[in-house]
Amino acid sequence: VQLVESGGGLVQPGGSLRLSCAASGFTFSAYGMSWYRQAPGKERERVASISNTGGFTNYPDSVKGRFTISRDDAKNTVYLQMNSLKPEDTAVYYCKAVRGAREYWGQGTQVTVSS
Repeated sequence: VQLVESGGGLVQPGGSLRLSCAASGFTFSAYGMSWYRQAPGKERERVASISNTGGFTNYPDSVKGRFTISRDDAKNTVYLQMNSLKPEDTAVYYCKAVRGAREYWGQGTQVTVSS
């Protein structure tokens, strides 16, 4: 099982980034997918979720209206489009796959928002 995140980097405040998470080794279409982030000295927090069908998405207020999660089951990939980025969005971003009690995590990708 592998989840490999990509697309992180350095971006100026107000800019955009699109993260990708490529999955392999399990039945991707059967799993709900989420993006989390963890800033230095802070707990890991969920920033977006999408159901296995793609018909349900959920975001915390801190990113609602700025972040969009989507999935492409043909490519076994989940995406996180991040717009209007703020310095407080700086963190390592992780994707997670969940089905019942089974869950898998990626290794993370760094996002830094700074001028």
